[in-house]
Amino acid sequence: MAVRELNCLYEPCPIPLIKAVKELKTMKSKDILVLHSDQSCIGVISEEWGEQNNYLVKAAEVGNGEWEIYIQKP
Repeated sequence: MAVRELNCLYEPCPIPLIKAVKELKTMKSKDILVLHSDQSCIGVISEEWGEQNNYLVKAAEVGNGEWEIYIQKP
């Protein structure tokens, strides 16, 4: 299992999710992508996308307005 990080600070929704989907296509099963964003909406749309596409997604606010979205590829 590998962990990759994707910095999407200062990019408006839905660009971080679009970039994450593209990155996930290059990853192996069980790998984890950590998406960094300062957009609060990214947590909600990422979790909805994860439910629809069978990905495990967890969003956490790690700082003042900064979010980390953990996405595990099935």
